[in-house]
Amino acid sequence: MAIEVGNKAPDFELKDNHGATVRLSDFRGEKAVVLLFYPFAFTGVCTGELCELRDQLPRFQNDDVQLLAVSNDSVPTLRVFGEQEGLEYPLLSDFWPHGETSRAYGVFDEDKGCAVRGTFVIDRDGIVRWSVVNGLPDARDLNEYIKALDSL
Repeated sequence: MAIEVGNKAPDFELKDNHGATVRLSDFRGEKAVVLLFYPFAFTGVCTGELCELRDQLPRFQNDDVQLLAVSNDSVPTLRVFGEQEGLEYPLLSDFWPHGETSRAYGVFDEDKGCAVRGTFVIDRDGIVRWSVVNGLPDARDLNEYIKALDSL
C-alpha cells in the first residue's frame, strides 16, 4: 500500500543518471518535490510520460518545485535514456538494493520486479500532500500534478 497523504515522506539516497547522490531531505525547507516512480526506461508509456514532463518542465522544476523521477533501472541505462530523450531533470536509480525506495513508498510490484506508476507531491516540510498510483499500463494525467502543486 502506498504512503498516505498527510504522512512524512520516507527519505532516500539514490544516484541520478549522472552518478550524483540525491537525497529527498536535500530539498526540505527549500522546495516542494514531485516524486514520480515509473517502471522502466525505454518503454512506450514511460517514455511518453517523461517526455510530457520534459515538455512542461518549468511547471515541475523551478525555484519552488523539484521533479525527481525514479525507476529500478541502472545508472548507465538512465544516463543513455535521459540523453536520448533530452530529459533535463534527475532520473534516479532504485536499482540496488533493488527497489528499496519503491518499497518504502509502497509502489514496488514484487511479481514484476519494478515500481508501478506512483506519484507523490511532497511539501517543503517533507509531508505527502497528494498522491496517485496507477497500474503498469496506465499513464497518469499530468494536469492532476499541476492542480496538486497549485494547492500547496
